[in-house]
Amino acid sequence: MTERATRVGDVKLRVLRSGICLAVAGCFTFAAAAAHGESLPEALVKAYQTNPQLNAERARQRATDENVPQALSGYRPQIIAGLSAGLQSVRNLLPDNTIQSANLKPWTVGVTVTQTLFNGFKTANSVRAAELQVQAGREALRNVGQGVLLDAVTVYTNVLANQSLVEAQRANVAFLQETLGITQKRLNAGDVTPTDAAQAEARLSRGRADLNAAEVNLAVSQATYTQVIGNAPNALRAADSVDRMLPRSRDDATGLAFRQHPAVMAASYDFDVATTSIRVAESSLMPTITLQGNASRSRQSDPTLGSSGTDQASVTGQLTQPIYDGGMAASQTRQAKQIAAQSRLVLDQFRSQARTAAVGAWVANEGAKIAVTASEAEVRAATVALEGVQREATGGQRTTVDVLNAQQDLILAKARLIGAQRDRVIASYTLLSAIGRLDVKTLGLNTPDYLPEVHYHQVRDAWHGLRTPSGQ
Repeated sequence: MTERATRVGDVKLRVLRSGICLAVAGCFTFAAAAAHGESLPEALVKAYQTNPQLNAERARQRATDENVPQALSGYRPQIIAGLSAGLQSVRNLLPDNTIQSANLKPWTVGVTVTQTLFNGFKTANSVRAAELQVQAGREALRNVGQGVLLDAVTVYTNVLANQSLVEAQRANVAFLQETLGITQKRLNAGDVTPTDAAQAEARLSRGRADLNAAEVNLAVSQATYTQVIGNAPNALRAADSVDRMLPRSRDDATGLAFRQHPAVMAASYDFDVATTSIRVAESSLMPTITLQGNASRSRQSDPTLGSSGTDQASVTGQLTQPIYDGGMAASQTRQAKQIAAQSRLVLDQFRSQARTAAVGAWVANEGAKIAVTASEAEVRAATVALEGVQREATGGQRTTVDVLNAQQDLILAKARLIGAQRDRVIASYTLLSAIGRLDVKTLGLNTPDYLPEVHYHQVRDAWHGLRTPSGQ
């Protein structure tokens, strides 16, 4: 065997090993993640428990719960106590032109109890509207929860994908560095031209730029992960799709989205609130009946009066009927009807959007499956092609640029596979969100589900007290 043949054999062996290392290192992290890192369900639990956007929405819902006891207060008596006391200087002119003066200290204490017996069903309708607002708020909270969980899935898979891209680009740079070194040795031996060395050097520079871009994207995705999940990513594990939880057909998906998506249900409750508000506005045109009880005691020290104090008690019924209020109640009623019409149109809009989103999510999920299969086939073919080009190059049938092109095709194929596998996971969760089932219970996450009705029942029948159920 001649020296040149030996060198060519060494080149073949080393380049082939580099290509194999690239194929292994470029495998997607979804299939080669650490065994003891953080899994996607664990990241979802952290986001569900600590995400500030979701916790803020829960606080908003607790505030909405208070609308019900506020409306219920219309059924309850209103009690007002009053106390007045002071100093009074009196100067009396008597019939005999004499003057009598005194410094008095009068005081009065009393209590008034007012109970509304009838107010045109305003209280009943206000309670109904408040309860519907609570239901709408719960659906809005569920929708925000879906968004947070989907964001968590997205940032998790983005970190995995970018980590894989960085590893693939690092292997690519190592391959190009070794190729450049081998090409320069062959140039010194007279086997190749300076053009081959320049081409290898140019590809190495491009590979370093691609590696830098991948590292930048990874750093950004890691920062976003920390924002959404609450901690920095650490040895993330494989992420799987949720196909087992998805509907079996596109029609099933659109039907579920039309009926069960939280945005649609919230809009439906908002429409009910708007129609109930019409009756609340109309109640201002109806009579009001109240019953009022009053008790008071007053004391004074004027010696010229026949008594030094008075005790009073009374019970009074009152009926009032609005005759004309300048058109205020009529305008409020017309306004409520227009808001109800708007709410109906918004409900139709949300239903249409939910149906469209479900179709889009279904198509995207099906397309992601095809993309993964195609990308896997492309990687396999590109790997075989690179090995073939390497063997042909050692026999003088291929040039250095042919090897570089084949290797570039392989790295691009692996990048597309990484993106396709990431999109595959995200698309399945997006479809689950589109049908309104991206929640703790459906996913089986290891965390207690936040139950907004717990706070609602704690405050619904509270007659007094300034402290919240959490003790604040």
